[in-house]
Amino acid sequence: MQKPNILLIMCDQYRGDALSCQQHPDVKTPNLDTLAAQGVCFDHAYSACPSCIPSRAALLTGRSQKKHGRVGYEDGIDWNYQHYMAEEFSNAGYQTQCIGKMHVHPPRLLCGFQGLQLHDGYLGHYRSQTIPHWMHQEVSDDYLYDLKNAMGQDADITSTGVECNSWVTHPWIYPEHLHPTNWVSDKSIRFLKTRDRTKPFFLMASYVRPHQPFDAPQSYYDLYKDKALRPPFEDDWSDPTLTETYGRIKDSIYGCSDEQLRHDAMAGYYASITHIDHQLGRIIQSLIEDGSYEDTIILFLSDHGEMLFDHHCWRKVYPYQGSIHIPLIFRIGKHIADIKPHHADTIAELRDIMPTLLDYAKLNCPDTVDGKSLQPAITANTSIRSWLHGEHSFHSGLSNHYIVTNKDKFIWYSETGQEQYFDLINDPHETHNAIHDTQYQDRIHELRKLLIDELADREEGYSDGFKLISGRPSKNMLF
Repeated sequence: MQKPNILLIMCDQYRGDALSCQQHPDVKTPNLDTLAAQGVCFDHAYSACPSCIPSRAALLTGRSQKKHGRVGYEDGIDWNYQHYMAEEFSNAGYQTQCIGKMHVHPPRLLCGFQGLQLHDGYLGHYRSQTIPHWMHQEVSDDYLYDLKNAMGQDADITSTGVECNSWVTHPWIYPEHLHPTNWVSDKSIRFLKTRDRTKPFFLMASYVRPHQPFDAPQSYYDLYKDKALRPPFEDDWSDPTLTETYGRIKDSIYGCSDEQLRHDAMAGYYASITHIDHQLGRIIQSLIEDGSYEDTIILFLSDHGEMLFDHHCWRKVYPYQGSIHIPLIFRIGKHIADIKPHHADTIAELRDIMPTLLDYAKLNCPDTVDGKSLQPAITANTSIRSWLHGEHSFHSGLSNHYIVTNKDKFIWYSETGQEQYFDLINDPHETHNAIHDTQYQDRIHELRKLLIDELADREEGYSDGFKLISGRPSKNMLF
């Protein structure tokens, strides 16, 4: 019997709650809802280091941040890993292809894929005149090359006028079919139509959106621009004066101080999501039409979330649900396994994807991998992990560590020593910091001890095995 095909659909900066199948009151995602209704939706999936580079390192290597070494965001650092997920499938006779975002260094590093059609979105590091010419996005980015061929040499991914981390939004100014979201879908469908039919395939369709810029085509923006949207989550612990102080800066991590612009940004974010959803529908329909839908494992996920003004915060790297909670949906074709649709209760993380897919393909998992196969959770809703350690280095008082379970979360800011505790069962939107509440003190001590033990051998000196030590300098790379 031929091994299962694999379609890995990845988005950038897609929050875990932004699915209508997760009861989101505003955003509509009918194609993703269909996959969830026919498959397994992981309600407690997380990014352990919530920014683009470290999260992708976890996905592509199957390692935790402690093992792949990236605990913050830093461009221009070589990727030198012994085993990659795509490499294992290529070596096992799969035809492997990535289309869209990789965000690795050097650009166009294949990471085990046999083929790559690259679009990384706007990356300032690779627009600099100080890097080698071949690394520059105007040379290395396939989508940008195609856009310029279609619309002229002055055309650019920045032409709409909104910036890649900004809350400013504006509809796409070029024909809709030239949008990078459509481009990833077009190239993915072309790969599926022209693939080697004697081999199983591993296709990673990797979208830049809904990461900023919020530039969905006008018809998608129109779905949300005049709609009353659920307001961002407020709380009793954040500092709104930071938004008042910095909220006129278009990419401030403390959000936006203008109510109308906040609404427009949320509309732009949801418009980008529905645009992606419809384009995913095209890829799925292509599999149905060529008869391979039931021979394919389809999984949908994101590298991290987007705060979207919750708690007066913007973008990612924070330890809160908007930033760390990601969507994760598996649909296993009926010719591969008979899976009863359900919501999985286990804690899952990006490092678990590689061992899970190798497990379904009956391939050996390299001993460098420390993720866990999610197959027991997919088959019988068996828990594989009761807690997860996550972190992000930020170097401005915001470097943080967290322990999250499927019912609560403990947060420690390593530079300041600030602690937070949230009861995610009774307070899923983290509106009350219960760190001093009497009834939670035993539980807080338990979670704090987990973090003390987890950090005991870290080179930064965050823990001596008995207590957490604040004020230590943080790093983006452990080695």
